[in-house]
Amino acid sequence: MNRRTFFAGVGPGGEPASPLHHSSSGNAAGYRVSSGLEPYTGPWGRQQSVHLLRRAMFGARKQDIDTVQGMTLSTVVDLLLQPGPTPPLPPDYNDANASTAWSTAAYNSSRDGAYLAYTLSWWSDLMLNQAISLREKMTLFWHNHFVSTWTSVKDSRYMYRQNALFRQHALGNFKELAKQVTLDPAMLRYLNGNTNKKGTPNENYARELQELFTIGKGPEISPGNYTNYTEDDIKAAARVLTGYSDDAGGIKYKFTASNHDGGNKVFSANYGGKVITGRNNESGAMAELDELLEMILGQEATSLYICRKLYRWFVYYQIDAATEQNVIAPMAQLLRSNNFDVAPVLRALFSSAHFYDVANIGCMIKNPVDLVIGTLRLFTFPALNPDKLNFKYFGLRTLRRTMAAMQADLMGHPNVAGWPAYWQEPVFHKAWINADTLQKRVKFTNDLAADGYKLDEGYDTLLIDPIEVSTFISDPSDVSKLIDETAALLFPFSITPRQHDQIKAVLLPGLPDYEWTVEWEDYQKEPTNESKKKAVAGKLAAMLKFMLAMAEYQLS
Repeated sequence: MNRRTFFAGVGPGGEPASPLHHSSSGNAAGYRVSSGLEPYTGPWGRQQSVHLLRRAMFGARKQDIDTVQGMTLSTVVDLLLQPGPTPPLPPDYNDANASTAWSTAAYNSSRDGAYLAYTLSWWSDLMLNQAISLREKMTLFWHNHFVSTWTSVKDSRYMYRQNALFRQHALGNFKELAKQVTLDPAMLRYLNGNTNKKGTPNENYARELQELFTIGKGPEISPGNYTNYTEDDIKAAARVLTGYSDDAGGIKYKFTASNHDGGNKVFSANYGGKVITGRNNESGAMAELDELLEMILGQEATSLYICRKLYRWFVYYQIDAATEQNVIAPMAQLLRSNNFDVAPVLRALFSSAHFYDVANIGCMIKNPVDLVIGTLRLFTFPALNPDKLNFKYFGLRTLRRTMAAMQADLMGHPNVAGWPAYWQEPVFHKAWINADTLQKRVKFTNDLAADGYKLDEGYDTLLIDPIEVSTFISDPSDVSKLIDETAALLFPFSITPRQHDQIKAVLLPGLPDYEWTVEWEDYQKEPTNESKKKAVAGKLAAMLKFMLAMAEYQLS
């Protein structure tokens, strides 16, 4: 995407706007970015640290920005790679004193829809209140990588368990995560692993394990023969995976020896003609699974595939020849040399010259989770932290439904490939913006800033306290500082003089700068004077509404 022109014609509320001004770097070879995974040695200031926080988390709160100021790049990356404590189980939002956690209790078909909603609210709450850590962003990454949906799984306990699995291994070992996902009861149901039996193999999971979860298909060489594996490899892998099913009582997998194919499994030349010797008991079948994963992960194409997905999640959708050579290949080498531990790869990426290249700042359209959760994290909303859990639930449920309306339905992906913005060529992240979703994105910020964002069940309405914005500004009586420092918090790059003037015209329509200074100082002298407070709050709310609806706010 050329971010200078993509949003041209789309301004606050839908009116015409000037194109984005931020320019991309280029070079004589025509590559978008020529920098690589070599350590970043450029300036380390507010712009760079905020860029890191925005990409690694859901938005960058003023408190988070202040926390990392004065830290070195290495120290901030260390902080982000801390896994943090394990969160408590999802509550029963209607009964905080329930003696048995529903997520570990017996399946309850009449309540399962409600329990799914509780899981999604619990997860939204974790994202909303995240510490400075990569864990929640990576939990969402794995959720979009190893896709399962509740409409197929039909057990909210399974969906919670899978989410907890992603969080547990968010910054851990990909090889172990792939094994645990293979045995995960939600995945066994979603991709029919529980019907994969000796004599009647189901190839669904064996196919997606290779095509989407590990090595990737690559171009088709001939019918049934792809660059990285063949149709016969899918059949052989399916035989390795026979015998597993889900145990609803234990919320885990179970193994039935009589359903496992104990014959030898022969793979194609794509995998070096590997033969996995068949076994007939659970430990033997598990050894076959380990061999299968070792075989697939032993191919260089697998590490390259995983690193491309990480790159598109954290940096940019376009991977040209220079990026493949200078970033993806060394990331993949790091992944292999660290036995598929993910943290060293992320550390290198977030410490690289490439990550902080000017072309990679403000180049990505925010996904709906980034937009909704990230916006709410910028401001204080007491209504999302009430004393009564059931009230909080209605607020969190509204957030999840808003994200789903913008085409990011948690635990409800459109298909096993995940959200199209991360794989659909050539559109990629531009898929987040269309005539329908753009209106919903702008309405969401308009509601928060001025019109009121109504929560489910008529429980409450969220509205930004515009006076709070003044606490983010070094001198809120100074119009220029007010505008520029608010822009620095909201946008990934500096606004132009023309944009500064446009914002000022909203804040002070037709008035000189000193009018704001006088009005603000009068309010400061009498902060309990409602008329003076209303006067400055109204101007600040109008400014915020305009800025949150600007094209620049849709970018990260």
